Amino acid sequence: MKNLKMVLEYDGTAYHGWQRQADRATIQQVIEEKIMVMTRERVILIGSGRTDAGVHARCQVANFRTGTRIPEGDFLRGLNSLLPRDIVVKDITEVPEDFHAQYSARSKTYEYTLFNGPTRQALYRNYAWFVFGPLDLTAMKDAAEMLTGVHDFSSFCAAGHESKRYIRNIYGCGFDTKGKGLIRFSIEADGFLKYMVRNIVGTLVEVGKGKRSPVDIPAILEARDRRKAGVTAPPQGLCLVDVRYS
Repeated sequence: MKNLKMVLEYDGTAYHGWQRQADRATIQQVIEEKIMVMTRERVILIGSGRTDAGVHARCQVANFRTGTRIPEGDFLRGLNSLLPRDIVVKDITEVPEDFHAQYSARSKTYEYTLFNGPTRQALYRNYAWFVFGPLDLTAMKDAAEMLTGVHDFSSFCAAGHESKRYIRNIYGCGFDTKGKGLIRFSIEADGFLKYMVRNIVGTLVEVGKGKRSPVDIPAILEARDRRKAGVTAPPQGLCLVDVRYS
């Protein structure tokens, strides 16, 4: 049996997230079905993380075990010929038996795109959160800096979601303006809780609107209470852009 690592790109608009569900189309389900067409094997695709419904990826990593003798290059071309146009396999390589797309990962980086302007943009409707009204980007950057380091992120975890561990280490996060109203937030951490990035972005937007102050962030973290943080940003602005293994 070979352990194959895949690097994937997908537009999550039409899917109910990564994880297979009984009655809804998901990224994992679609890829597993196409792999079975090629190998005649039922495989379990292990992703580096479970992106939510409507969330995209430029660099999702997954692995699976197979007895196929199809060379990796031929497997890549064949699989892409079967997949829908909104899912692409960028690379397939054989990796050591102990490689695990989720547990071997050292860090993941997400980007969240905002569009800030007087009118919404039709072309960005599936790839950015339209935020009307002025934003104080300096205040948002100051607030983001207070999130870096090791903290308990219970306040930024989805309400009702139970986790054994809420401690995460944010290695860095910040904003970059792309012109014409586009603002991109980037965040790298050793792991993320459910809705964590979207809840952070929603809170930072409230800072930008003057509803909160950057100095509120430490108190929000200390509270360990989802109700103390801001709104959940919509999914379409979120994209998984990198998974680091060394």
